[in-house]
Amino acid sequence: MVVCIVQKKDTETMYAMKYMNKQQCIERDEVRNVFRELEILQNIEHVFLVNLWYSFQDEEDMFMVVDLLLGGDLRYHLQQNVQFTEETVKLYVCEMALALDYLRSQHIIHRDVKPDNILLDEKGHAHLTDFNVATIIKDGERATSLAGTKPYMAPEIFHSFMNGGTGYSFEVDWWSLGIMAFELLRGWRPYDIHSSNPVESLIQLFSTVTVQYASVWSKDMIALLRKLLTVNPEHRFSSLADVQTSTYLSDVNWEEICEKKVEPGFVPNKGRLHCDPTFELEEMILESRPLHKKKKRLAKNKSRDNSKDSQSENDYLQECLDAIQQEFVIFNREKLKRCAEGARSFSCLDSTDEAEADPDPEVEAETDAGAEAESSNLTMCGSVCSAVSSS
Repeated sequence: MVVCIVQKKDTETMYAMKYMNKQQCIERDEVRNVFRELEILQNIEHVFLVNLWYSFQDEEDMFMVVDLLLGGDLRYHLQQNVQFTEETVKLYVCEMALALDYLRSQHIIHRDVKPDNILLDEKGHAHLTDFNVATIIKDGERATSLAGTKPYMAPEIFHSFMNGGTGYSFEVDWWSLGIMAFELLRGWRPYDIHSSNPVESLIQLFSTVTVQYASVWSKDMIALLRKLLTVNPEHRFSSLADVQTSTYLSDVNWEEICEKKVEPGFVPNKGRLHCDPTFELEEMILESRPLHKKKKRLAKNKSRDNSKDSQSENDYLQECLDAIQQEFVIFNREKLKRCAEGARSFSCLDSTDEAEADPDPEVEAETDAGAEAESSNLTMCGSVCSAVSSS
């Protein structure tokens, strides 16, 4: 996946645009995850999420245009040895509690809450991103698969994987929130867990290791962390209503939090690039299929493909590419908002299917005919480093 900054010509709004090569997604068996992420993002919107605005495709790539947040992710700032104060972390916990509560209302478990997936805007407010392993559960269903990043995964996920049973639910995201809050305050996580640790050892770890809280932290903050890091999910804080009962958050004006009126204690430096420039440099040098040369490349590929025997050895790959082409859902949040705000007739509200088949001409593109409908109004501004996380 490559991430770049684009600007919409008519509104001059800046966005981040992620694009994923279809053939690579097929080879890595990632198509299902991409489609699931798109399905989720097209149906949600929240002040503390990184929201999807457009999705479109061409012959080579799938594109997702999302909110542009230039403050960097919390992992980067941890690596820069930023010392987060209790008040700063308190605000992050409140903002993420609102985001997670909204996701729960939409029946969504994120399953990968961690510093890498919390992006800051220029004023320092937190936004949750990356729904690649998120899942939707309804009507009392429970998730069962081993998904997420091990150091942030709740104990019941490992238990479910090893022992079967009833699975797990929304509580896992609140455990991850507790792990993240602890890490931001202390500089390391409460449990020494790495991706290489076998699941069996982790189950034993949670039953034997006691979390050590710093004596300099306020008692109320420690009490909140204890409730988020309760091993038994039935006794864990796992909703907005739960955390609102915390003494530590008793003075919070939740309406002001929602409206971003509470000033963050940490504001990213506007004059700096808040990602590792090594990744950006490597991407700019090594990107073998640059977007600005796509039109020529696609024309060349079409000419070459037309000269081939129809019984190509790549028939299976082509079938997969054709399936993606047919099943990919084109999305335009701006157009849907115009329809809703204009209170138009049912013909407008029912035009979603038409919009998918015939995208808004205002966002028509520069690449090939398949993507021309969505990106001619998006001007490439430059590459930014894509978030590659490992623990």
